[in-house]
Amino acid sequence: MRGMKGYPQLPYLTHLSPSCRDSHGIAGTLLGEMALCAKKRPPEEERRARANDREYNEKFQYASNCIKTSKYNILTFLPVNLFEQFQEVANTYFLFLLILQLIPQISSLSWFTTIVPLVLVLTITAVKDATDDYFRHKSDNQVNNRQSQVLINGILQQEQWMNVCVGDIIKLENNQFVAADLLLLSSSEPHGLCYIETAELDGETNMKVRQAIPVTSELGDISKLAKFDGEVICEPPNNKLDKFSGTLYWKENKFPLSNQNMLLRGCVLRNTEWCFGLVIFAGPDTKLMQNSGRTKFKRTSIDRLMNTLVLWIFGFLVCMGVILAIGNAIWEHEVGTRFQVYLPWDEAVDSAFFSGFLSFWSYIIILNTVVPISLYVSVEVIRLGHSYFINWDKKMFCMKKRTPAEARTTTLNEELGQVEYIFSDKTGTLTQNIMVFNKCSINGHSYGDVFDVLGHKAELGERPEPVDFSFNPLADKKFLFWDPSLLEAVKMGDPHTHEFFRLLSLCHTVMSEEKNEGELYYKAQSPDEGALVTAARNFGFVFRSRTPKTITVHEMGTAITYQLLAILDFNNIRKRMSVIVRNPEGKIRLYCKGADTILLDRLHHSTQELLNTTTDHLNEYAGEGLRTLVLAYKDLDEEYYEEWAERRLQASLAQDSREDRLASIYEEVESNMMLLGATAIEDKLQQGVPETIALLTLANIKIWVLTGDKQETAVNIGYSCKMLTDDMTEVFIVTGHTVLEVREELRKAREKMMDSSRTVGNGFTYQEKLSSSKLTSVLEAVAGEYALVINGHSLAHALEADMELEFLETACACKAVICCRVTPLQKAQVVELVKKYKKAVTLAIGDGANDVSMIKTAHIGVGISGQEGIQAVLASDYSFSQFKFLQRLLLVHGRWSYLRMCKFLCYFFYKNFAFTMVHFWFGFFCGFSAQTVYDQYFITLYNIVYTSLPVLAMGVFDQDVPEQRSMEYPKLYEPGQLNLLFNKREFFICIAQGIYTSVLMFFIPYGVFAEATRDDGTQLADYQSFAVTVATSLVIVVSVQIGLDTGYWTAINHFFIWGSLAVYFAILFAMHSNGLFDMFPNQFRFVDLSVHSSRGHPISACYMSRYSGCQGCSN
Repeated sequence: MRGMKGYPQLPYLTHLSPSCRDSHGIAGTLLGEMALCAKKRPPEEERRARANDREYNEKFQYASNCIKTSKYNILTFLPVNLFEQFQEVANTYFLFLLILQLIPQISSLSWFTTIVPLVLVLTITAVKDATDDYFRHKSDNQVNNRQSQVLINGILQQEQWMNVCVGDIIKLENNQFVAADLLLLSSSEPHGLCYIETAELDGETNMKVRQAIPVTSELGDISKLAKFDGEVICEPPNNKLDKFSGTLYWKENKFPLSNQNMLLRGCVLRNTEWCFGLVIFAGPDTKLMQNSGRTKFKRTSIDRLMNTLVLWIFGFLVCMGVILAIGNAIWEHEVGTRFQVYLPWDEAVDSAFFSGFLSFWSYIIILNTVVPISLYVSVEVIRLGHSYFINWDKKMFCMKKRTPAEARTTTLNEELGQVEYIFSDKTGTLTQNIMVFNKCSINGHSYGDVFDVLGHKAELGERPEPVDFSFNPLADKKFLFWDPSLLEAVKMGDPHTHEFFRLLSLCHTVMSEEKNEGELYYKAQSPDEGALVTAARNFGFVFRSRTPKTITVHEMGTAITYQLLAILDFNNIRKRMSVIVRNPEGKIRLYCKGADTILLDRLHHSTQELLNTTTDHLNEYAGEGLRTLVLAYKDLDEEYYEEWAERRLQASLAQDSREDRLASIYEEVESNMMLLGATAIEDKLQQGVPETIALLTLANIKIWVLTGDKQETAVNIGYSCKMLTDDMTEVFIVTGHTVLEVREELRKAREKMMDSSRTVGNGFTYQEKLSSSKLTSVLEAVAGEYALVINGHSLAHALEADMELEFLETACACKAVICCRVTPLQKAQVVELVKKYKKAVTLAIGDGANDVSMIKTAHIGVGISGQEGIQAVLASDYSFSQFKFLQRLLLVHGRWSYLRMCKFLCYFFYKNFAFTMVHFWFGFFCGFSAQTVYDQYFITLYNIVYTSLPVLAMGVFDQDVPEQRSMEYPKLYEPGQLNLLFNKREFFICIAQGIYTSVLMFFIPYGVFAEATRDDGTQLADYQSFAVTVATSLVIVVSVQIGLDTGYWTAINHFFIWGSLAVYFAILFAMHSNGLFDMFPNQFRFVDLSVHSSRGHPISACYMSRYSGCQGCSN
């Protein structure tokens, strides 16, 4: 994560613990809790901003530039925080119990037995929330009070950021943060250019260029800017970082505005002395703040099960209360009437029925410890501990990038031990995303392979020296190429080869920086683009510099400046990029590069023969796992271009459907192009990927690769990383272009799988027609290993509502699935499909902005901090730098977290049922009067002091096998997938064991004490002795039980278990000492009663606060 640098980061978490980041059910970015300074306004249809006219702009009541990400102030903290905390059902439930305990007719327990743990939990949460909010206040104040130079009444004045308004003109200087979303008006650079870094906005560290429109680029003088009164009409505030649509109205003319003219809040001005900008969006309306919405809160399957179990326990609690209340009413009616003389009912009680009603609420209070509030606190502490183990794991630390693994949420750790499906991006996730120009096809001739004297293709280790580029003083010395024939073709002046590299040197958005003479540094928005421009540079076509209207290239040592007429941008829909340039001779040409699936359909029919040859080369390159692009060009005559440029201008000025109109204009000119050739770039696998995939596959985890690459490239990578193997029974490839074709291909794949397993060993055969649910189970049990490869256009049909189940059934029966040419939306749809129907835990892993939707959709999102910025990391639940760390995250941390949480819950429910059910049995021996067995101090301290730390130690530190064994035997992961360690069955076993323990804890001491007498004939037992005996037995038994349950003993486990026992006995002896009795006789009224009993004052073992049900009392 990047440092603050004085700016509020998107994560906003540099100073917060993982637990803080999930405060109030929010995983990830805390900016989602944003409360804005401005009052809520009706949604805008369009934004109007007039320069230097605050009075005009104020009538629209736009938001100020003040931001407020904090939630509380000194006055509102206590009420608002308590209100938020009591929205938690558990807290509200315990508050309700506390209110019941304040009613003397109901409660036989003091109020402190509930208020102590409740206040403890509320206080811890409040302190954590207050700490978080303090840092937000601090950051808000730091940002809002920053100084900015604002043009007011023709003079530049220092203003705090919070006082900047829409329509103000601001001056920015080099290395300053942009205060609001600005329309760039002018800059110190020629042609109104400026350079920005957007790392705080989208995680990308490369510099980007922005340009003022020509009509304002000359407004560098303050006097001119003071007279500028242009009005911008644009789209309303939104969260689209890469899009902006607006129009500037000035001097009775209209000028189109795009994202290239905007400086967004969060960017930093770089390599530019100064610039001026007009504020369009301020404060909460800026795209930075618009992108800080709430993240969908993810809950684990154990969370959902626990919520269900707690409801069941509450129902069980009510049933016990009803049983005991009925018993009280019957006892009062049949037996209690005999004691009316000396044990009268309270004034409010007028019947046995009403006595039973009050007894019901009394027992709800006494028996509430079956679900103690400490359960929820303990779960969060354990999860926090597991998160720190991930953060501290040195084996997941990348030394090269100095990047540790990071648990960005604390709520999902145990779900890491239950993953069944992994959805992975390819580029940058499985591969390094470090691109190398490897091969190319030019005019039907393939370059890049090296052959030996016998004509055989030479392997890498057998190759001669790489090509010598010493003829070119501007060549990149790190660039390596092995085929000398390509350089010979360039030196011979082959026109096709020259045009090929000319296209690569012109058709891009790379920025060039020349620190020293001849030392060029390229800053590209994608590694692919950088690799292609570098290749052109080494082969003699050196991109040197660019302005908004020109591109300068050194072609074989000669500097040539091309006039840049238009850039037709790349996006995920177009999948291509074009430039239109005019060369020094005045000839206009369009250069285009893009995906073969898009470009090959836009070629002139005269290139058919060359197309066939190039397609063969493309398939060959893709088969080797290389990333391919097709290059083409088209000559334009002057008249056509002028007419097309006018239509493009009109489309760019349109207020509605601007993007669709421009796309149509682009589509028209990018047709009937002439094929030049193709490029092939190598993106090597990351270290450890094949081993990781093999290990995860052995753990019964199914891996699906969702990539935008060609089918052949993806398949080759599949074989390289051992997702696909030659031992597989069959690899099904679905390439249908229509719904019927896709359905038929999926049907044939299912039939082949069924045919191979039609006859089972005992001779029975499966029926031909099966319901979809049966079909899924049958298909997943087929013999043999299968893989499915499906193209993006086929996947679009397969994801339709009437076919999605067929696709899912087929895909889930396969060991590996590869989806090629998919869009970011399709990635998310595939993940959602598996989540919806398979009820399995899904994990999505990626490294780029195109993976964000997939990462957010999956149960668990993992971000790779790679070459494409940190957008995937910002959206993820866990992050690290290399795919190979995934095996350790799942097989070690995930499996341990699941094991520990399950053992913790099983033991927790056991010990609390053993503790609470003793009260239930006692009810039958005390006239159902809601008298407690234990004294109130033991009830208060049992879950807070006596049994809390041992179970926490087990939940944080326990292991069944060492980490090496977890990696060596991946089958150990399967219990989590099958949810074997904590489910409804295990829960009932735990509470059955707890009930059984409570029976022994109550009836054995009762049997011993019931008829026992001293030597002088007086009764041996009293209430205090019985209570202490049961409590001591219980603490010893549950401590021994956790010792038996602990699989991995540490010094901390020993200290907590035996220390808790020691603390119990220390408190027991202290509280039963004569000294406390003498000091507080009202609080410790039973102290030393056994002594009084021996002096002739026998006290029944069933001494009670209200009534007695002992036969001895009636005598």
